[in-house]
Amino acid sequence: MAPPLQPLRRFREAPGPTRRSLLAGVAALGALGAAGCSRVPTAAATGGGDLLDRLRAAGVVRLGIAGEIPFGYIDRNGELTGEAPELARVIFKRLGVDRVQPVPTEFGSLIPGLNSQQFDVVAAGMYVNAERCEQVIFSDPDYQMLDSFIVRKGNPKGLHDYRDVVEKKARFATGTGYAEIAYAVEAGYKKSDILIVPDQVAGLNAVEAGRVDVFAGTALTTREVVKKSRKAEVTEAFKPIVGGKPHVDGGAFAFRPTETRLRDAFNRELAELKKSGELLRILKPFGFTEDEMTDLTAKELCGG
Repeated sequence: MAPPLQPLRRFREAPGPTRRSLLAGVAALGALGAAGCSRVPTAAATGGGDLLDRLRAAGVVRLGIAGEIPFGYIDRNGELTGEAPELARVIFKRLGVDRVQPVPTEFGSLIPGLNSQQFDVVAAGMYVNAERCEQVIFSDPDYQMLDSFIVRKGNPKGLHDYRDVVEKKARFATGTGYAEIAYAVEAGYKKSDILIVPDQVAGLNAVEAGRVDVFAGTALTTREVVKKSRKAEVTEAFKPIVGGKPHVDGGAFAFRPTETRLRDAFNRELAELKKSGELLRILKPFGFTEDEMTDLTAKELCGG
């Protein structure tokens, strides 16, 4: 199911627990989420957990989502969609679980909600990082993400990465809580000089109006938002420099630490979808391209 054309919300953030509010529509589904939040027995701490068996017996898996387009959200028809839920439908069907049920929550509540058994799996395009890997276990990433810039047509200042922004003293903007804030600061841009706007739509407007020279976001969100613009374009995707090295983010599904059996079964099916090319077919309606396909592993992104 292709997503409706709406502003994309941010799905990663600078270090810290904060995350932006839910999209309109998720709040309206609060009752649905509450209906799916009954607790289940604690998984066995040994043998990789028994959740997969219980899900097969129940015939349904509860997905924690954060109401973010294009990752996991309720569409205008009240239906669950997004790259993660659609992928979950396919994989869990292969694992013998026929139905998925959304449990909407705020992004910052996803890991606590998972570990308190309010839902079974986080299906929200969550970035894998070392801090989160101490709290949950991740599948291997189903996508990777680079950065890109929104600039005026023709890219008059020749801005292609954060170093260019610093060296050319460009007026720089990015979104509230975006990881790009830290990337720009690491490149030498003064944090107090960054224009912080709500999202990529506001960033596009700032570039078109000439208030800034560049807006930084993910390759996917910037690519989508400029499609109808006559004044702005998107640059080629690039890897930001983190700790002196080129950095690539990857998004994945999260599981409770005891449920290694379910995570491993999920990974096996995901690997098959990658190998066959089916993964790209599932994600493509949500703006993903071949550039977002990845062989990164959770172990690499967890730093182990």
